[in-house]
Amino acid sequence: MIKEEIRSITAELPDGVKLVAVSKFHPEEAIMEAYEAGQRVFGESHVQEMQRKHESLPSDIEWHFIGHLQTNKVKYIAPYVSLIHAVDTPKLLAEISKQGQRCGRQIPCLLQLHVAQEETKFGFTPDEAEAFLAQGEWRQMTGAQLCGIMCMASLTDDEEQVAREFEVAREFFIHARDTYFSDSPSFCECSWGMSDDYHIALQHGSTMVRIGSRIFGQRQY
Repeated sequence: MIKEEIRSITAELPDGVKLVAVSKFHPEEAIMEAYEAGQRVFGESHVQEMQRKHESLPSDIEWHFIGHLQTNKVKYIAPYVSLIHAVDTPKLLAEISKQGQRCGRQIPCLLQLHVAQEETKFGFTPDEAEAFLAQGEWRQMTGAQLCGIMCMASLTDDEEQVAREFEVAREFFIHARDTYFSDSPSFCECSWGMSDDYHIALQHGSTMVRIGSRIFGQRQY
């Protein structure tokens, strides 16, 4: 089942779009089944769980941290995390940079944009993200590398609303790329779209979809 879903999703993704298999709360055996189907990128949202899986599973797995990350936990994943999706405050980016410098690496990150109509979502509003980028302090945070934008749409059946929210993120990404990262080809990632809305996300510039329940079934808490 897992292998079939991986192959099915991968086959329908356009060239250049990466599948992040959201493996949080799922056991190592399920991850290995996806791995055997060729999947190498997995998303986790709890530091302790990701640590355990990183230590026990194949070393060529790319671990993406996709949840809300507390600053005091950054140091545990800094040596190996491939991408931190949800940088939602300047303070977090500064800590990631500090820990990246400590490890002798530049940790790839995405700015989390808050576009949903839900107050529970973290992230910068477009205006806050604009002010942060314009202020420029991030340029001195050399242990972190901003590689693009991440967002989550509202949890709603209204596909037009979801499309509008993804379009806001896409337009902000293009503006940020052209204004602040024109000399940085690594600023190229648009991480939006999950199991229920990734088809819409693909129509609005997504380069990275985060799919969990469609691959692994419901979470095992």
